[in-house]
Amino acid sequence: MPLSPSQTRDLLEQLGHRPKKQLGQNFLIDGNIVRKSLELAEVAAGDHVVEIGPGLGTLTRALLDAGAIVHAVEKDPVLGTHVESIATEEPRLHLVKGDALDYPLGDLPEDLQDYKIVANLPYAISTPWMAAVLENRLPSVMTLMLQKEAAQRYAAKAGTKQFGAISIFLHAAFDVLPGHDVSGSCFYPKPDVGSTLLHLRRKTAPFRFKPESTQLIREIFQQRRKQISSLLRKAKSDTATRWLESLASAGIDPSARPEQIDTQQWISLEKS
Repeated sequence: MPLSPSQTRDLLEQLGHRPKKQLGQNFLIDGNIVRKSLELAEVAAGDHVVEIGPGLGTLTRALLDAGAIVHAVEKDPVLGTHVESIATEEPRLHLVKGDALDYPLGDLPEDLQDYKIVANLPYAISTPWMAAVLENRLPSVMTLMLQKEAAQRYAAKAGTKQFGAISIFLHAAFDVLPGHDVSGSCFYPKPDVGSTLLHLRRKTAPFRFKPESTQLIREIFQQRRKQISSLLRKAKSDTATRWLESLASAGIDPSARPEQIDTQQWISLEKS
């Protein structure tokens, strides 16, 4: 079971640690959310699971209790030492004490293709970390506690103001299932922003854009209010030229803005 607020405060005091807002250190204290995370990810004995920012180890212990092999990454040195103490008692816990942007999958073996990600993700790194994951081996499932605003971007559909490059990359590779809003009272300290538990399942045939195409899409969305034909002409790259010539075959109006072009149409451009 997760620690209560008073138990969390006591443990933090024992560790001599004050939660760092800049690292998004809001510790989960609601057992229902922990159970829901494992349930959505269908965590079973023997599963390899990556956890980012284990903190005080609440979710970590639940994953271990479910029989998972956990590959955790913790940047904070004090919390890393605390999680390390759990690892000394549990051989199925593998800890990397470092930045998740440098180790997006922890120490997950390079030849291992079947794994899951379950994490109460530090809000400050959610988008760059996700970009790193999408450039790596794709997990079969991701169950992520996210800042509500980030979750809205991940789940956004074309035609909405939240729709952007990360929405396209995610929807090309994953089914992004409806999220569950989570009350601030489920954390200690209570965060200033809303949270969402988001569930993503890898598609049967996930699609990934080439690195140059990924960069082009990111650049295009920096001027999301301009027409796609104008943006592609201005880009002046081989990929941009090819896409410009393929707008009609992809069913895209040259005067459309980037946010009006759905994921499948972006994929059609890439395949052109």
